Amino acid sequence: MPQPMIPMTTLRYNRRFILGAGVAGLAGAMVPGQAFALNDSQARALIERAVTDTNAAIRSGKTGPALYAMFERIFSKYADVNVIARSALGVAARQASAAQMAAFTKAYQGYLSRKYGKRFREFIGAQFEVKGARAIKTFYEVKTTAILKGQAPFEVLWQVSDRSGQDKFFNLIVEGVNMLASERAEIGAMLDRRRGNIDAVIQDLKTAG
Repeated sequence: MPQPMIPMTTLRYNRRFILGAGVAGLAGAMVPGQAFALNDSQARALIERAVTDTNAAIRSGKTGPALYAMFERIFSKYADVNVIARSALGVAARQASAAQMAAFTKAYQGYLSRKYGKRFREFIGAQFEVKGARAIKTFYEVKTTAILKGQAPFEVLWQVSDRSGQDKFFNLIVEGVNMLASERAEIGAMLDRRRGNIDAVIQDLKTAG
């Protein structure tokens, strides 16, 4: 049965979900050979719950910081924020201290919520259909079809893992566009502008989006 869709920005580049996200090439960050506790039904159920909560936030009537705060809570609940943030930071994460990594993760979570939350209300009434889930190495991929009024349906793939000890999504692929990879490129550009200074990028993230 069709479910209300998580709103996304315009076609191709801007069709992204924050909770996460998309949310850097993560397959290499997953633990090789990890046994599945997660199954396809649980992976599907996670995405359906995330969709329900996101649309409830949109229908709440809240705007601005209050709405972004709701999206940030949803992102924290359903997305593997630590894995997403580390992947977005890329190679620089290897040089980051534990304190820097924690600060970056917190700032990045807020940044994503503001960045995409500003556009979510444009997609009230959109829907997506869950088509199935399949195991891919150490994670599950949930296939959905997104349906926006007046636009051709398009495919959205959610990558879900229980690596953190809980069922979480860690990537989103829209029409072949890897959202985490896109975010990684964006954070990489921010690091280049700051000559690799992670603390400066953290400060930028606190006000960007």
